[in-house]
Amino acid sequence: MKKVITYGTFDLLHWGHINLLKRAKDLGDHLTVAISTDEFNKLKNKKSYHSFDNRKMILESIRYVDKVIPENDWEQKIKDVIDNDIDIFVMGDDWKGKFDFLKEYCEVIYLPRTVGISTTKIKKDMLKVNNG
Repeated sequence: MKKVITYGTFDLLHWGHINLLKRAKDLGDHLTVAISTDEFNKLKNKKSYHSFDNRKMILESIRYVDKVIPENDWEQKIKDVIDNDIDIFVMGDDWKGKFDFLKEYCEVIYLPRTVGISTTKIKKDMLKVNNG
């Protein structure tokens, strides 16, 4: 069985997230998704609309996702790869090169982002709508 892992906050879920999850799952047989905990988001100065528990529940309901684990800090990725017997680490290409240190433990693939959508874009568009 080929196991794949990806990481993210997955807060305001959109078709770009679904594309990433589908393409990641297509690379193997089992997809683990590590999502940032609320505490880790605070350390990154990131604020999520949905709580960790709600984001986890949403991700667990997506057919491409087999397992959801918490991301508590930047340093846990090597341990996650080893502990979960991961073959492929996947991230969006906006992170290209940042996780090459994992190549010692598994294959690292950077997938192209879905054009025209991001959580940041949704937030900006909603501000425009609400501010007239």
